[in-house]
Amino acid sequence: MHFNSGSCNGCDIEIVASRAPKYDLERFGILFKGSPRHADILAVTGPVSRQTRSRLLRIYNQMPEPKYVIAIGSCAISGAPFYGSYSHFEGVQNVLPVDVYVGGCPPRPEAIIDGILRLLEKIRGRRR
Repeated sequence: MHFNSGSCNGCDIEIVASRAPKYDLERFGILFKGSPRHADILAVTGPVSRQTRSRLLRIYNQMPEPKYVIAIGSCAISGAPFYGSYSHFEGVQNVLPVDVYVGGCPPRPEAIIDGILRLLEKIRGRRR
């Protein structure tokens, strides 16, 4: 499942591109779900603001165990231009436990796919 916590939509466009036929995430068995009750991986983009924190936690708590979090983009990792702001948390890791970080502003679809595959390897217990 994808959660946009207030980004500029650059990461969101790259996530959509990674689902397009050119990159085709479904060939790895990865399907995006619209309901947190049917998802086991939460992909978070954008800086987490004080207003979106409660929504993000509610979605995370609705996911069944085991659940995993991927922070996609510089804003999700560190807050980027909002670093030190009174209204934003400095990264998703200050709100939720993050399993994989995908850097970039915005990250390329290849990097997003690589991050998801790293998480799948981590889930299976293998190291890259």
